[in-house]
Amino acid sequence: MSMMKIKIQEGAIVADCSETVEQLVSKTNVLEKLDPSCERRNFTAPDSFTLNPLEGPTHPIPTDPFTQYGSQSPPTFENMAKQIMSSSNFLLFSLLIITFSLVPNIASATLEEGSALLKWKASLQIPNNSLLSSWLPLPMNSSASFPCNSWFGVTCNPDGSIQKLNLTTSRLNGTLHRFSFSLLRNLTHFNLSVNNFFGPIPPEIRLLSKLVYLDFSQNKFSGAIPPEIGNLHQLTILYLNSNNISCSIPSSLHDLTSLEVLYLYENQLSGPIPIELGNLKSLTDLELSDNQLSGPIPSSLGELTSLEVLYLDGNQLSGLIPIELGNLKSLTDLELSDNQVSGSIPSSLGDLTSLNTLYLDGNQLSGLIPVQLGNLKSLTDLELSDNQISGSIPSSLGDLTSLNTLYMFQNQLSGPIPIELGNLKSLTDLELSNNQISGSIPSSLGDLTSLNTLYLFENQLSGPIPIELGNLKFLTDLELSDNQLNDSIPSSLGDLTSLDTLYLDGNQLSGLIPIELGNLKFLTDLVLSDNLLSGSIPSSLANLSNLQYLYLMDNKLSGLIPQGLGNLDLFELQLAENQLSGYLPEDLCHGGKLHIITVSRNQLIGPISRGLRNCPRLRRARFEHNQFSGDISNSFGIYPILDFLDVSHNNFHGQLSQNWSKCKNLRTLVMAYNNISGRIPPDFGNSMQLQRLDLSSNHLTGEIPKEFGNMKSMLNLSLADNQLSGIIPPELRFYEILEVLDLSTNRLNGSIPKDIDQWTHIHYLNLSNNKLSEKIPSEIGKLVQLTELDLSHNLLTEEIPSDIQRLQSLQKLDLSHNRLSGSILDAFTSLPRGIDIDISYNELTGPIPSSANFVNASIQGNSGLCGNVTRVKLCPSESLKKKNNSFHHSLILAIMLPLIGAVLLALFTYGPIAYRQQKKKSPQKPLDEETGDYFSITSFDGKVAYDDIVKATNGFDEAYCIGTGGYGSVYKVELQPNNVVAVKKLHSSFENVDHNGFLNESLGLES
Repeated sequence: MSMMKIKIQEGAIVADCSETVEQLVSKTNVLEKLDPSCERRNFTAPDSFTLNPLEGPTHPIPTDPFTQYGSQSPPTFENMAKQIMSSSNFLLFSLLIITFSLVPNIASATLEEGSALLKWKASLQIPNNSLLSSWLPLPMNSSASFPCNSWFGVTCNPDGSIQKLNLTTSRLNGTLHRFSFSLLRNLTHFNLSVNNFFGPIPPEIRLLSKLVYLDFSQNKFSGAIPPEIGNLHQLTILYLNSNNISCSIPSSLHDLTSLEVLYLYENQLSGPIPIELGNLKSLTDLELSDNQLSGPIPSSLGELTSLEVLYLDGNQLSGLIPIELGNLKSLTDLELSDNQVSGSIPSSLGDLTSLNTLYLDGNQLSGLIPVQLGNLKSLTDLELSDNQISGSIPSSLGDLTSLNTLYMFQNQLSGPIPIELGNLKSLTDLELSNNQISGSIPSSLGDLTSLNTLYLFENQLSGPIPIELGNLKFLTDLELSDNQLNDSIPSSLGDLTSLDTLYLDGNQLSGLIPIELGNLKFLTDLVLSDNLLSGSIPSSLANLSNLQYLYLMDNKLSGLIPQGLGNLDLFELQLAENQLSGYLPEDLCHGGKLHIITVSRNQLIGPISRGLRNCPRLRRARFEHNQFSGDISNSFGIYPILDFLDVSHNNFHGQLSQNWSKCKNLRTLVMAYNNISGRIPPDFGNSMQLQRLDLSSNHLTGEIPKEFGNMKSMLNLSLADNQLSGIIPPELRFYEILEVLDLSTNRLNGSIPKDIDQWTHIHYLNLSNNKLSEKIPSEIGKLVQLTELDLSHNLLTEEIPSDIQRLQSLQKLDLSHNRLSGSILDAFTSLPRGIDIDISYNELTGPIPSSANFVNASIQGNSGLCGNVTRVKLCPSESLKKKNNSFHHSLILAIMLPLIGAVLLALFTYGPIAYRQQKKKSPQKPLDEETGDYFSITSFDGKVAYDDIVKATNGFDEAYCIGTGGYGSVYKVELQPNNVVAVKKLHSSFENVDHNGFLNESLGLES
């Protein structure tokens, strides 16, 4: 086969017969034939050429293939064609046709794509020194391969068309609006990840039908996923994660049957997971986490038998875990955490024998832990925490010998910790906290020699701490707080030389603190508070050079505080509520890092440590209820971030320092119950952030500074039990969020300010034991949140304002020991029931309201009060009413008693007569035939009885008389054996006697 050589020169192509066709096709521009037999001619290309089928395939030629070459005049083929056609070497002609048919078309396509990319680049915001600076405008006579060879991120296929565009991490900012999808149809890889692209993904993306790889992750794309993405049938990788994409997942994604990886996580997608995703049989990695997806997990996902990774965590998915997920035999990672999935854990998950990680935490799962989970021999991470799982921990979990992490905290698990967990030799993190686990800590946990973290806090564990825990040489975190552990702290814990944190607080541990804890050189947190520990604080703790938090409060520790603790760079020192004595370590806060110190409720003495005077990071300090002494004015320094200070119930003396106003973050200052004297510095008014100030029970004098009105954040102000004088500053009206005000037991005078109606949030107001005068302002009725109001022991006058009825939250009202006058208004009856009222020792007059609140009220010392209440005289109207009631009662008795007597007399007088008349009408039975009582109603015969009585008394002989009354004589009569009765014989003048007296005698006879 003859060869033709083509050589490129500027503006011409030189050819001879030594080049291959491929080399020939790679040449462009104007031809010039070097062979002497070839004369240089101008020629024009015809519309198209067609090769002989025997020579090669048909190839169309554009009409004007050189229009992309700038302003140069294109050569013509006229003369050359004539010469070629006259030559017998037709093969050479065919090669030339191929040369001129392929090269101009490739050049045209490549340059057109390059121009399209330049137009898109112009719409973007590109930082200086960007790699896209290589995208230079195409020169007039540039090579068609210029974008392929020189442009960053551009890769072309063998035909010279752009095939891959990779602009990841280029700091680009813009949209895809100007991107020419129609001109870049040959793209197979499109990567714009880790930029700042925003706006929607255009539906024209469907034109990139050859895409295999699409990565738009970690941008700011928004709007919906265009359904047209479903047209990209060759797509295998789709990364749209970490954007602002919203709306639902389009069901058209099920057409991406070649898809292997689908990342949509970290967006704002909502709605259900399409069941059609179950059609993606090639899918190996599906990650939809951290969206707002809702509804159930479709069971169709169980058909993705090639799936290896399934991440659905961080959504709002609900319903049950489909049992069909147990079909995913290739699954290695399953994460469903942080959803609203409920029901029990399906036992079918025990069939996922390839599983490495199983995250079901942060849901609403209930029921038992399936024992089948013990089949997951490849499992390294099992997280079931933060659910409502109940029952005991299955011992089968002890078979998961590859397990590194086991999280089951924050559930309702009960029963003991299985001793089989001691078989998990690879375990590094065991967290069972916040459950109801009981029993003792198994000593087998001491076999977990790889363990770094052991959290068993907030359970119901009891018994001692196993000494075997001292074998866990790699343990860095041990937290056993808030259980019922007892006995002493084992000294073997001193062998945990890698330990960073040790939390044993909230138990019933007793005995001494082991001195061996001083060996824990890496310890940063030692928390032993709220136990029954006794003895002294071991001085070996001063060896813990990395210690930052030392909590020993709420124990029974005694003795001195080791001075060596002052050398530690502590952040927090909490020793409150023990029985510690002696002095504070002198060098406390020597490193300036101390944030919190609480030593309250001990028996500490002496001055405050000098190191604490220069402690710039101090935020909270509590020294109350000790015996600290010293001059308060120089015991403390200036603390830029101090928020809370309480030195109450000590023996500080001296005057208040102006430095407290320089503590710009101070919100609570309590100095009550000391011996502080002098005036309150007006500079306190500069502490505008102060919310609570308690200077009560000291020896302060002078007036309350009017500058106090500047402290508009004040919630609680107590200046009680001092020797303050003057008026209540009207500037206090600016305390619009005040809740508590106690100015009691001072020497304040003047009136109660009318501006108190500004204190609309106050619930405690005590102005008692002062010399306040004038009337109680009616504005007090606007303090509707008040629960306790004490104005007692003052000089208040005039009437109690009716507005007091508006205080419907009131529980205690004390107005005693004043000079209040007038009547008690009925408005008091509108106050809440059960209120404690004291209005004693005033000058009140008039009736006491008939209210349940005054049944137990203190009202003595008001001589003008009256009413139907114990220890108070009756009102005139009440007295008259009582007399009238007595008269009515006497009149009723005077009428009723004679009537009752007359009825009884008639019964005794006429009853026997009526009976005898009745007897005459009926036959009588002999007495010896009677079966009942002698005076039985059915057999009583008055005449027979009378005769028998006369006979038995021998005619009422005096020998049978046993008594004589005003109305007759009484006789003992034995009518039958064992039947003795008393019979009264009336005097002959009975009709003229007093009937009431007769009735009384009759009743006496009956008894």
